[in-house]
Amino acid sequence: MKVVILAGGYGTRLSEETELKPKPMVHIGGMPILWHIMKTYSHYGFDEFIILLGYKGYVIKEYFFNYFLHQSDVTIDLKNNSVEVHNNFSESWKVTLLDTGLDTMTGGRIKRAKEYINNETFMLTYGDGVADINLKQLERFHRSSNSLMTLTSVQPEGRFGNLDIHENGLLKRFNEKPIGDNGWINGGYFMCEPEVLDYIEGDGTIFEKEPLENIVAENKVFAYQHQGFWKCMDTLRDKQQLENMWQKGNAPWKIW
Repeated sequence: MKVVILAGGYGTRLSEETELKPKPMVHIGGMPILWHIMKTYSHYGFDEFIILLGYKGYVIKEYFFNYFLHQSDVTIDLKNNSVEVHNNFSESWKVTLLDTGLDTMTGGRIKRAKEYINNETFMLTYGDGVADINLKQLERFHRSSNSLMTLTSVQPEGRFGNLDIHENGLLKRFNEKPIGDNGWINGGYFMCEPEVLDYIEGDGTIFEKEPLENIVAENKVFAYQHQGFWKCMDTLRDKQQLENMWQKGNAPWKIW
């Protein structure tokens, strides 16, 4: 089963990092967050990827084209222009890097992958969110629901602490950054039937608007409720939090 990853946005809220690189190439623990996402899928046996490029997509192309150079020791003989690779740490991945346009919306990017999806069930996610989701359980849930699409719903960490205050002003409980205030949001990590592509008009279509709303209106979308860790790297603060988790050996998404 192919895994489609949206990796073409500008990442403007992380401009400190995205001035020179696309957001999926921002590093956590010395590796692009895109690599972390792909490692999660690969852990469950999903090794064929379609990466939808846009803003500074050449950076992602260069990374995978020179993956040996990035991940292995090499000897380069400048005299005869030969390269010998030592300690090969490459992955068993097949990666299609698809230019989908600089200003194409999310739905348009997905639509452009139609010929590579090849009329098969496919997985889909964003190139900036990591999770400890069990992708085999997600697949089983999707198959059993007979739905057109399954999205993973998550409860993100609240940004601020929660106070439980008695009517006389006495503080009864302090909960530092509770999970999501009992609200669920779209966390990506979709499973889609190929018919989902029929709901997308063209490059200007935002996947999360008309396509998703229309499929929901037809009662063809189920939500897989992920109770574990999920975090989107949306801002520099998010990036720093993920980096701190990794450096402390407490990265819940590292399931490989």
